[in-house]
Amino acid sequence: MKHTMPSDDTPFAPDSSLVCAVRPSPNHGERAAGRRPDMIVLHYTGMPDADRALERLCSPDSQVSAHYFVYEDGRIVQMVPENRRAWHAGESCWAEETDINSCSIGIEIANPGHDHKYPDFPQRQIAAVTALCRGIIARWQIPPERVLGHSDVAAARKKDPGEKFPWRTLYWSGVGHWIEPVPVVPGPNFALGDRGDVIASLQQVMAAYGYRVSTAGEFDEVTRDAVTAFQRHFRPAQIDGIVDSSTLMTLQALSDSLPHHARKPSLIAAADTIWS
Repeated sequence: MKHTMPSDDTPFAPDSSLVCAVRPSPNHGERAAGRRPDMIVLHYTGMPDADRALERLCSPDSQVSAHYFVYEDGRIVQMVPENRRAWHAGESCWAEETDINSCSIGIEIANPGHDHKYPDFPQRQIAAVTALCRGIIARWQIPPERVLGHSDVAAARKKDPGEKFPWRTLYWSGVGHWIEPVPVVPGPNFALGDRGDVIASLQQVMAAYGYRVSTAGEFDEVTRDAVTAFQRHFRPAQIDGIVDSSTLMTLQALSDSLPHHARKPSLIAAADTIWS
């Protein structure tokens, strides 16, 4: 899969047959060390007007871009060839990788976001995102657990695509990793400032899955942000950054559902005396 590098204002051949238009962005570069993409990062635009969001992603002054842009009605625009490094993730980290732009393909989904009343994602838009992701996954052999939200890889800074994004729908169409979250029930919990073996075990499982957290056993701000991001993606019924039985058991089930992980840490044993 090779591309002749286009000039910044010259259309290129789209990578997907789903693309209705090519709108080249100048904001891209070489992937570090010839890295192949093995991750998809989904974003929302966070702007009230979709056309203005697309303009920003294509403006040299913005210094941001993505590979794809998906309108509310399902139209898909490609801005950067898939083999190029688009500038979409910013300061981010996943599974100890800090150059997420070099290993990922970024998709911007038109949605005003949390600062602008955060509407639901239209069905036609989600259908388009799903089909686009399926093609990318097939082209680059991307593992399900590496289809992520911007908030997963930049938990302290980002909320997108947010708790309204239908990860379950994508999963049932063959995109991403998901398990049904354990229901929220009253009970003991852990929050900012707590310490102990349960916190250390939680951090070990989160770090093994990919989130950037310490494993020192202190529930610090970084851990709270990662837990909040995890809840937005995998337990959207309640997003508070607090570890309750639902969060803990959903995280453990998600980790256990990855059979190719030869050695997966467990937090259930450490929590047995709390939730038994």
